[in-house]
Formats: sequence, structure tokens, C-alpha cells
Amino acid sequence: MSVFHGWKMVGAAGGLQFLQAGMLHQAMGAYVAVLSEEKGWSKTALSAGSAVQATEAALLGPALGWIIDKFGPRAMIQIGVLLFGIGFLLLSFIQTLPQFYGAVIVIALGSSLSGFFPVNVAIINWFRKFRARALSTVALGLALGGIFVPVVAWTMHAQGWRFTAFASGVLAIVIGFPLARVFRGRPEDHGETLDGLPAPAAASPEGGGAAVELEREFTARQALRTAAFWLIGLGHGFALLVVTAVNVHAISHMKEGLGYTVAEASLVITLMTVFQLVGVGLGWVIGDRFDKRLVAAACMLGHAIGLLLLTYAVAVPMLIGFAVFHGIAWGLRGPFMQAIRADYFGRRSIGMIMGLSSLLVVVGQIGGPLVAGVMTDMTGDYRAGFTTLACIAGSGSLLFVFARAPRIPG
Repeated sequence: MSVFHGWKMVGAAGGLQFLQAGMLHQAMGAYVAVLSEEKGWSKTALSAGSAVQATEAALLGPALGWIIDKFGPRAMIQIGVLLFGIGFLLLSFIQTLPQFYGAVIVIALGSSLSGFFPVNVAIINWFRKFRARALSTVALGLALGGIFVPVVAWTMHAQGWRFTAFASGVLAIVIGFPLARVFRGRPEDHGETLDGLPAPAAASPEGGGAAVELEREFTARQALRTAAFWLIGLGHGFALLVVTAVNVHAISHMKEGLGYTVAEASLVITLMTVFQLVGVGLGWVIGDRFDKRLVAAACMLGHAIGLLLLTYAVAVPMLIGFAVFHGIAWGLRGPFMQAIRADYFGRRSIGMIMGLSSLLVVVGQIGGPLVAGVMTDMTGDYRAGFTTLACIAGSGSLLFVFARAPRIPG
């Protein structure tokens, strides 16, 4: 009996998320700490690299969404993997800050074409009944990538950051390109059905499942007219204020503000990742059973509490508390962001809808690292910046509370 190809894509998507999380997203903090010390570049300047990455992803989002909806994700993801690897190869040779930005732009373009957005759209198009479960499984790769951060930090310490960046580029291409070839367009175009269920259960005109699917088919223009589109987008962005600030600055805060080494701080990030895995597993179990928006609202409070514990940590138990609250909140909430949009707006234009949403989400992707970096350069520590971000994220809980399913068009 052959395995439903949708689950093969889930495995490939998880593998790509592992590579990008381990080499870039959660490892960026290690690069920031090392480059700040070696080059003397400010936190604001290094945070701008993360901002460039997020801005590029947001600006490309609508175009990428349209391309995926019309032509499918496979070629795009393959090109993205190559650019992602090439960007790290370039990073290993940089000498100046403009060169750093140039390498980051190439890495960001590759990440945009082969990362979270395109792989999640691809998975959404293959699942409905088990959508949250599939997306949570993909998120396992993102979470497991965090466990790779101590390996990155150790390699930087033992071999240098240039060797680490070069090796990351080679591994990204060698491992990522075969994974990219697994992706396909919609199941209907390849003789398969949603969730791999028998055709009558998923596509029969008389079946209740098809009726539900047809009812939830918004165009991008129709989605933009709903309050849910804007509330979910802003809530997602508020959550990423914390996620991106932690990814970029947590290691530096623990090193400079709390007195830990980069290796010790990386272990805290690893612990956070372990609890992120717990959150992903919890989402796998409850994702298709409970109201996702209320779960997301609770997770926003978890992000806020976790960041405050990190900010004012005076002992190891507080760092453990940060890892628990932030890790579970991230792992549980992350996959729900795309699942909620697909549940509310359907599959017809989900790529474009998610692409347009990225223009809102980028507020958090850019704002988190920049607010933390600028306020640290102004005050001398991360407390003011982290506290501000935690309060904003906590207030974002209300956005999800009010983000009810929109009325069906017509």
C-alpha cells in the first residue's frame, strides 16, 4: 500500500524547516553575538540584517503566493534551496557590514522561496481534515532545528564562524535540494484526493465534506474585506515580536547581561526547543479538535510571560521558566496561524491570502529585533526593549479572541 504523497511532502517540508531553523532562524543569535564581539558592529546594525530578511520576505509574499496558486511550489522551492546555500557560502567570506547585508539578502531570498511560507501553502493544499496535524508535523522540523543551535555554537567556537557558515551552505544544498523535489501542486492534479481519503468522502458533490470546502472558498479580495484577516495578521505579527527578538538577541542578553557563555546560552535555547517540541506535539493532538483562535490567544500570554522571565532572570529556574512558557507557546501557536487562515478562507487563493498577510506579519519580524537592538544601544541592556515587546505580545491575545470566522461570501 503506497503512502499518501501529502505525508511525503510533510516529511520533506519538516526537513527543510529543520535546515533553516538550525542554520539560520534560531542560530542567528550566535552569529550576532560572535560578529558583535569580533567586528565591533552595534546591535542595531546587526538587527538590521534580520530586518532586511523579514522585509524582503514580506515584499515578495503576495507575488510568491500568486505563483504558488497558479504554478505550484516545486520549482520555487528548488531555486530557494540553492540561493539559501549560496548565501551562506557568501557569508563565510564577508569582511564589511555592507557585505554582511549582501549575504543576508541572498540568504533571505532563498529562505523566502523555500521556507515557512511556500512549504506551508503546499501542505495546506493537500490536507483539510488533518490540516492542523499535518502543519504541526511540519513544525517539528522547525522545533528540532533549535536543537542544532548548540552544534552551530560549538562549531563556531572550535572552527570559527566562517567555517560554520561555509559548511551550512554546503549542507543546505546537498540535503535540501532532494527534499525540494518531493513537492507537487494540488492533489487533484496528480490523481489524488485531500487527506488521501476516498474520493466520495472528499470530492463527491453530494458529500458534506465537499459542501464545507466549497462554502469556505474566499478570493483574496473577499478575505481582505473581513475583520478576521486583519486581526489574525496583526496577532501573528505581535507574536513574532517575541519570537524574532529571542532568536536574534536572547543569546547576547544571556552572555552580556546575565554572564553566561555563548555555549551555555545555547543550551537554554536548546531547552526552549525541547518545550517547543512539546507544544508542537500538543498541537498535533488538539489542533483539529479545539477552537484554534482561543488556543492562540492563550499562547500569546505564554510568549509574554516567557520573555519577561528571560528579561529579569536572576537564577537558572527563571531561564527554565522562559524555555517552558515561550517554547510551548511557539510550538503550539505557530502551525495554527496557517491552519486558521485555511479554515476561514479555504484553499482557492490561500497562497495569495497568506502572501498578503505577510505584509502585516512583517511588523513583528522587523520590529522585534530592531526594537530590542535600538533600545539596548540606548540603555545599555535588553530590559527596556524586551519588556516593551512582552507587553505588546500579551495585549495581542485580544486580537485572536475577536478573530471569529468570517461570514461566507454570498
